[in-house]
Amino acid sequence: MTDYKTLGLVNTRELFKKAVGGGYAIPAYNFNNMEQLQAIINGCAESKSPVILQVSSGARKYANQTMLRYMAQGAVAMARQDLKSDIPIVLHLDHGDTYELCVSCIESGFSSVMIDGSSHTYDDNVALTKKVVEYAHKYDVTVEGELGVLSGIEDDVKAEKSNYTKPGEVEDFVKKTGVDSLAISIGTSHGAYKFKLAPGELPPPLRFDILEDIEKRIPGFPIVLHGSSSVPAEFVEMCNKYGGKLDNAVGVPEDQLRKAAKSAVCKINIDTDGRLVMTAKIRQVFVEKPSEFDPRKYLGPARDALKDLIAHKNREVLGSADKA
Repeated sequence: MTDYKTLGLVNTRELFKKAVGGGYAIPAYNFNNMEQLQAIINGCAESKSPVILQVSSGARKYANQTMLRYMAQGAVAMARQDLKSDIPIVLHLDHGDTYELCVSCIESGFSSVMIDGSSHTYDDNVALTKKVVEYAHKYDVTVEGELGVLSGIEDDVKAEKSNYTKPGEVEDFVKKTGVDSLAISIGTSHGAYKFKLAPGELPPPLRFDILEDIEKRIPGFPIVLHGSSSVPAEFVEMCNKYGGKLDNAVGVPEDQLRKAAKSAVCKINIDTDGRLVMTAKIRQVFVEKPSEFDPRKYLGPARDALKDLIAHKNREVLGSADKA
């Protein structure tokens, strides 16, 4: 059993309390490799933002669970020793789908886990979430649950259509499970193709009416938005210019996310944007410098571009800059 505190990590409880009261959201960035992790830590240290390092079950298989534990510990050490930064850092399991996976992550040093029982019946979701909460709270690990289903594909999470969260269920769910935060569905989705739009058509607004109803029913309770990448057009264009094929890829407008972050939404998940930016920059190097074969020479520019995007998100979208 590895206590996350020995790794220099924190859970989300105090971070969310401050975020809800301060009208901003904590960024939750997914990573799969060293360069992504470096970009996240550097971008958040530069903007003085708390950060949630997210690991999906797919990323855990890809990177190896033991490697990830030491990568997180190394990220904290890098922030403290090299960057002279005391930003709070959380290590969070994204979309855990079984009790056993959540337990494994807690035992290896995660400070926060998500149990996603949204594909089950309501009663089974409650039972599974409660079981994870009871185990996690023994070790002061915070738990995120989910009500409603987001459409799209990202890692092992797949759904053909969205099911909006039913506001009438949230009070009962929170009371019965004891979760520390709740992911809801109000129109965001996983992946790079969040909306099917005609040329020139704007994405539909998020369902703020559902969010406002939920806020009234569980006032001050931490709300989470998944699938909240904005899929920046400049990087879609760059990717396509250098041989990619991301036709009509579109995400959630940044102004919509800023509005959400000023509410009870205190955690916003961003994964696709990180993938897109790095892929676009790597493609650019491959085309402009076809003789280049040193991974540092294409992963380095990709890492730097992601760092800049993260600092921008924290300052201009989530409002988390200078909140560390």
